[in-house]
Amino acid sequence: MQELRNIAIIAHVDHGKTTLVDEIIKQAHIFRDNQEMQECFLDSNDIERERGITILSKNISVNYKGVKINILDTPGHSDFGGQVERVLKLADGVLLLVDSAEGPMPQTRFVLDKALQLNLKPVVVINKIDKSDARPAVVHDKVFDLFCELDANEDQLDFPMLYASGRDGWAVKSLDDPRESILPLMDAILEYIPAPEIKEGPVQMQVATLDYSDYVGRIGVGRVYRGTLKLKSPLVMIKNDGKTVPAQIKQVFTFEGIERKDATEVRCGDLCGIVGIDGVDIGDTICCANIPEAMPPIELDEPTLSMTFRVNDSPLYGKEGKYVSSRHLRERLFKEMERDVALRVVENSGESFNVSGRGVLHLSILIENMRREGYELCVSQPHVILRNHEGVIEEPLEILSVDVPDEYAGKIIELAGLRKGEMINMESRGARQLVEFHIPTRGLIGFRSKAMTASAGEAIVSHRFLQYTPHKGEIPQRLCGTLISMSAGSASAYAIDALQQRGIFFVEPNEATYEGMIVGENSKGGDLIVNLQKEKQLTNVRASGSDKALKVFPATKLSLEQALEYIANDELVEVTPKSIRLRKLYLSELERKRMRGKKQV
Repeated sequence: MQELRNIAIIAHVDHGKTTLVDEIIKQAHIFRDNQEMQECFLDSNDIERERGITILSKNISVNYKGVKINILDTPGHSDFGGQVERVLKLADGVLLLVDSAEGPMPQTRFVLDKALQLNLKPVVVINKIDKSDARPAVVHDKVFDLFCELDANEDQLDFPMLYASGRDGWAVKSLDDPRESILPLMDAILEYIPAPEIKEGPVQMQVATLDYSDYVGRIGVGRVYRGTLKLKSPLVMIKNDGKTVPAQIKQVFTFEGIERKDATEVRCGDLCGIVGIDGVDIGDTICCANIPEAMPPIELDEPTLSMTFRVNDSPLYGKEGKYVSSRHLRERLFKEMERDVALRVVENSGESFNVSGRGVLHLSILIENMRREGYELCVSQPHVILRNHEGVIEEPLEILSVDVPDEYAGKIIELAGLRKGEMINMESRGARQLVEFHIPTRGLIGFRSKAMTASAGEAIVSHRFLQYTPHKGEIPQRLCGTLISMSAGSASAYAIDALQQRGIFFVEPNEATYEGMIVGENSKGGDLIVNLQKEKQLTNVRASGSDKALKVFPATKLSLEQALEYIANDELVEVTPKSIRLRKLYLSELERKRMRGKKQV
């Protein structure tokens, strides 16, 4: 019987997980010599490639010295922590990657804490050792301190340490060793990561993650914890609420290299996918029909932010999208909830849905995927989910880390202070400073783009959920008002040129606008209604003063995240496959005045 190892690769965002997996794939010769392999192979999603981040956890297997090693690549961003928590349940050990210059970061602490709670054996890899500002000795001490802070046991504290450069494809146990290949890391996995415990008896498999196929429906991916899972044997599924339903599996597959291979049976300790069980969900136990025995449920952190998704009801409705009705929106959101366990969807009415997630990035990735698939929708400002604990209103508190050049540190501290952030640590790293704050989740909405502007694009911002804390009071919102289109039609260059002193525009000349659409930012407080359709009156009289050339500045184009963070409570982001527009919730000025009057009453 072939030996097994199950290992998850965990790290802070951009510390080199997927690049390291690339090298393992290359040096394990999973591809044939005539096959071409692209960079960051496991980041197969378009958005993952564009942004350079891992969003969905994925698994491959490698055969090395006769041992099958299942490798799980996990996301590094805290908004996708729901993926990490589930995937760690499948592993027996973790490869903890730490940047040789940055050292442990907030997400490093988050994922390591989860791994230690599950009693997984860690192997620490100090990655990017080829960087000019690498400081492996300092980072080694910091990692050890982090293990101590997280109450690691003696066995976990005795972790093996390797040094690597994922990009250059080598790993070594000592910095003096020859830097030739990634194989010392593979040897360390075989030596230090324990083989899965083989339990004989009635079969038990728990689903830890979900996949979806338009052809076969839901696919449950999990691990066999006891016995052998056989395709034809009688099975039942025990749901999270304890309900037992018969389960007839139509297909079982295991992971071989980068492919899925059909199997008739899966032995204890191995990972597999099952097809054909209706309603299979995260945490469900697939077990023997004669001796049904449920496994402990998988606990997940709750969402911290919510947004309202609603049907697009603007005058430009249906011109760019393929799926525009509430039925389409409902089907898509509930389908996403089947895949993403950290997402919550509640139907408010036929036209709108309350969608909750881990952060602005988590929800914006969902919106971006939907618009690429042809959906049109409107989304509201993100709102933090408050809770009432023993009569006290509490809100989520996060730990925020900003790595910034020395000269901009003061601006970042001031920016965080305005948003109720309390500085807890400041550490010098050469010409840069690492500043850490405790800050309400509300204060993080729009913080990243402001920090980027304040630091000339140099700030590296990361955060993770810490705890719930009593409400910290009001946080100042956007200081400037907006420029609102008076009527429908194409924006004219003549009108934009005349209004440029009033503020910054979000629309180009000849772009379609409508009444109530936000076309720019007012340079003063308060909203200003502008006529963007005004054309120059043409006469036979020519004068040097009135015939001056138009000089229209390029429009400021907001990304989806920037748009979500920019809007106020009475505004929406209209998202279509081709456009991102800002608009007022109530399009006519008369309706807006009426609603303001109601609020004052």
